[in-house]
Amino acid sequence: MSIVDFITDLFNPALSFLPKALVIAVMSSIVCGVIGCYVVLRGMAFIGDAVAHAVFPGLAVAFVIQGNLVLGGAVAGVLTALLVAVFSQNRRLTEDSVIGIFFAGAFALGIVIISRAPGYAGSLQQFLFGSIVGIPVEDLYTVAIAGTIILLIAFLLHKEFVAVSLDREMARSAGLPVFWLDIALYVLVTIAVVISVQTIGNILVLALLITPAATARLLTDRLSVMMLLAPVIGGASALVGLYISWSWDFPVGGTIVLVATAVFLVCWFVAPRHGLLAKARGRVLRRRVREVVAADV
Repeated sequence: MSIVDFITDLFNPALSFLPKALVIAVMSSIVCGVIGCYVVLRGMAFIGDAVAHAVFPGLAVAFVIQGNLVLGGAVAGVLTALLVAVFSQNRRLTEDSVIGIFFAGAFALGIVIISRAPGYAGSLQQFLFGSIVGIPVEDLYTVAIAGTIILLIAFLLHKEFVAVSLDREMARSAGLPVFWLDIALYVLVTIAVVISVQTIGNILVLALLITPAATARLLTDRLSVMMLLAPVIGGASALVGLYISWSWDFPVGGTIVLVATAVFLVCWFVAPRHGLLAKARGRVLRRRVREVVAADV
């Protein structure tokens, strides 16, 4: 399918789900790109994966009662994040242990809840792997509003998030409320995951949160530039992934993730300062410099 045909399909009234899927995929990719920068900076990839599991019981309950999936997932994720933050205060248990217990338990609860609903197999597949069909119009507004709020909070708390990410003890000694900043970041990650689940799926949503941000980190040493590049990479991956999936009938969530992964692999090799080729050239240059210095001596 040519790009012109794809654009034509976007404006085809009979395919109204396609532009809705594109808008949600791009919006969620942009939000995940920004929030993912904090996740990558803090080395919190496990948190992102755990949150993706934690929202599942909320999605399941919302599905059973025919409620709003975004709201249901957000409530479940936030409640679980609060439990983790509280129980992690007991220094006998490490934070990752508490995270593993609660988020695995939350995911198991979601499995049990959704298994009691009619159409269990189909709905479970949609939650886990995403679906571009059946996205209601109101979800466009929900994602847009939630995404705007996330980005606004991230902008207002940006300096605090960076301070905690770089040195928690220094941030605590400076009087920053580290505990509440952790809660705020957990909540932002939760909502970013929830608004991405319908398109990308529960299983693959971690890639949307981590991969664009990690790719941007390879391309720049400046956090401000990284936070501009990550949503651009995520949004472009969503656009190209949806085009490829629609053209060749591939699963949309998996295709978007594969496109983002391909971009990461390319940058891993060709990034101007931190790419594999750049490091190899640097080693060769340093060896030649040492040889010249040794010859002069």
